[in-house]
Amino acid sequence: MSSKQTTEHVADIVIIGFGAAGGCAAIEASDHGAQVVVLEKQPEDAHFSNTRMSGGGFHSPDPAGDFESLKAYAKAMFSGDNLPQKLEGDQSEFADELADIWARFSPQNAAFMRGLDPEMQTVTSAGAAFADFPGADKAGYACVRATYTGKYDEDALTGRTTDSAKTTKQSGEAFHACMSTGIRARKVPVHFGVVADELIVGEGGAIVGVKATRGAEQIVYRARRAVIIASGGFEYNKRMRKAFLDGPGIEGWAFYGSPANTGDGIRMAMKVGAALARVGSVAGRVICAVPERRHGLRIGMNTSGVGKPNEIVVDNYGHRYASERRITKDPSRYIFYKEALKFDTVTLSYPRIPSWMVFDSVMMRRGPVVSVAAAAYNGIDWGEDNMKALRNGWILQGETLEQLAERIREHSDNKDKMDAAALRSAVETWNRHCEARHDPDFEREVNTMGPVSEPPFYAIPLYPGGPNTKGGLRADAQRHVLDWDDRPIPRLYAVGEICSVFQFVYQGGGNLAEGITFGRLAGRNAAAEKPLGS
Repeated sequence: MSSKQTTEHVADIVIIGFGAAGGCAAIEASDHGAQVVVLEKQPEDAHFSNTRMSGGGFHSPDPAGDFESLKAYAKAMFSGDNLPQKLEGDQSEFADELADIWARFSPQNAAFMRGLDPEMQTVTSAGAAFADFPGADKAGYACVRATYTGKYDEDALTGRTTDSAKTTKQSGEAFHACMSTGIRARKVPVHFGVVADELIVGEGGAIVGVKATRGAEQIVYRARRAVIIASGGFEYNKRMRKAFLDGPGIEGWAFYGSPANTGDGIRMAMKVGAALARVGSVAGRVICAVPERRHGLRIGMNTSGVGKPNEIVVDNYGHRYASERRITKDPSRYIFYKEALKFDTVTLSYPRIPSWMVFDSVMMRRGPVVSVAAAAYNGIDWGEDNMKALRNGWILQGETLEQLAERIREHSDNKDKMDAAALRSAVETWNRHCEARHDPDFEREVNTMGPVSEPPFYAIPLYPGGPNTKGGLRADAQRHVLDWDDRPIPRLYAVGEICSVFQFVYQGGGNLAEGITFGRLAGRNAAAEKPLGS
């Protein structure tokens, strides 16, 4: 009678997840003298983290900016504690310390990344998104993009493919290449294809390791100092989506990040007593989704056509309800999903799930209405001219608006709600606004306006969602994982999307930025833990 072979590894620090947070934590811990091993569930040749799939943007304020202003701005984003309209802060217990850490260390973000690989460059893409927040005017706030070309092209397919030469990389691929250069320089081992299953609890409730599997192989990783969970969110976990997300958790949402984000870290940490915080928080707006599935869940796409000329967004009944540009522009784009979650207490339905992007032939000819580069990571070939998507039935078509309304009514998620007269009225009203170059209904920016007038007409469904969830484990400012009594679970840290610091609002580029700043903090703190048995 034989038993399965169990392999054992010992390190000072075991890190679960190889994205921005896990990678930066590993680099910092190594630089502080710790022996580190990183566990990544995806195979190396199919490793597509949210970091790699991202636009490669991260916050890196001007080091010469005013410290107190930067701290005030960060506090408003993280908690809203210092905003007069808030009844209470979203994480008041830690808001001040989190903001202080951010003000001290986030201005180092770009320099830290360039220090990993001097060939990597950054280009500035944005300032403070929340212009009315305290400190916004003097904080020197900036968001930059990672690039090896010296420029940033949002939909550059070449720069976003995994097999392109480093010198051509932009976006998340550039960020990942830079971080990987730092990992290799420190000889930090990354164990690919390893699925972390369970945290090992030692004396006094301390976390002393991780049980994992690689295929049929069982592996035990002993941690002399600490375990850091950086495994991302739960975008592709059915049970968690139904438990934590508002609205129809499975069919009413779509995400375009990595299908490997299945809430593993949340599940493991809860088993050892970890508390949860703002679990339903999402970086999202409304995005298109295709019927193809991962883990039984439809795949979303970054829908770049929203807010461009020659389109409008309407609800299930044919009514506009917001400026389309607000859906895709900071500061609203990563909190707009809350608008889509409007619940009608009379009909007991969600009239904006899905919403519908309605556009004409001018937009159809102009180019893809989704980011084809981002979609390619999930194996979705939309087509450069939208025609393949049309043939696949992902885009609906009508020679008239009435015919288009009928196609929408036939869609399984509209359930015969679309009102052809309301849709026509919305389009005709919009076209009059375009002629007058003013949108009195929702004050859409004039330079984004264009009529929906040339047939045939087209539509795609839009669902709440985006790149990732950002709620999960409750962690303090130092990134210790906490139990339900706010006591730290000894030797357990978490960082990144699994416990995002952006629990009130989110500015684009925040995920990678907190991966750098708080990943480094978690790595430094974990390395400072006294080794077991010493």
